[in-house]
Amino acid sequence: MELRHLRTFEAVARTLSVTQAARELHYAQSSVSDQIQALERELGVELLDRSQRRLRLTPRGVTLAEYTGRILKLLEEARWAVSRPGAEVAVGALETVSLHLLPAVLARHRSLYPQARVRVTQGNRGELYQAVRRGDLDLCLTFGAPPPDAGLLAETLAEEPLVVIAPPDHPLAGRGRAPLAELAEEPFLATERGCGFREMYDGAFSGPAAKEPVAEVSSIGTLGACVAAGMGCALLPYVAVRDRADRREVAVIEVEDARLRTTVTMTWLDRNSANPGLTGLQTVLRGQLAG
Repeated sequence: MELRHLRTFEAVARTLSVTQAARELHYAQSSVSDQIQALERELGVELLDRSQRRLRLTPRGVTLAEYTGRILKLLEEARWAVSRPGAEVAVGALETVSLHLLPAVLARHRSLYPQARVRVTQGNRGELYQAVRRGDLDLCLTFGAPPPDAGLLAETLAEEPLVVIAPPDHPLAGRGRAPLAELAEEPFLATERGCGFREMYDGAFSGPAAKEPVAEVSSIGTLGACVAAGMGCALLPYVAVRDRADRREVAVIEVEDARLRTTVTMTWLDRNSANPGLTGLQTVLRGQLAG
């Protein structure tokens, strides 16, 4: 059995979708179908039940999926043992998490594992999850839960309150608190659709009365600067605005009638769980961020 056929089968078995597996593996759908059929011919059995609208595994397919998971996990362990000596670990994070939460974590990790090497990458949620799936990253840190994926494991490390920031001279700045309905009347800036921060905004200000933001920006730093300049308000995790609020560049307004929260989540590849570099960093992350 060819390894690429097993990787393709694993993706199809996990997603139960040739289309999704092709997208994840960056193959054409026809290539995915051809590889599965080649595997079926080699084994002399049908692995997929194609008789219904939704793809299903046959009993033989279920058995092979179990073995394939173990095979790929063992291969990943071997790759780590050979190609990454010195317990190197690659971690990815959102810009805000990387800037405000990771430095203390990395400093603590360095003190406990002075011989370990750490590689840090920034990206958006989609990029980070894909990098973990490919094995380019051992772990990523994001706000919110990852998309459903049997190959990924996730753990919530902490909760972060969501707050509204406004220009320092805003009428609500002196009160420090306001109901959601009153805040919804204000002009808001937000990040672009598809961004986790935009999902937070859309989730908080949902319903028929929801208004489109007056401006969309891709950078959290730019978003805060625009609020400080008087363009409007923004909804963000408190950790992302704490420094700017301490410098009195923006005013923090708590939402008094809604408990708005987001989670800080670490996500990693299930078959990479035995990597000692990963487990060491996870221990530090739990100690620094949990609780």
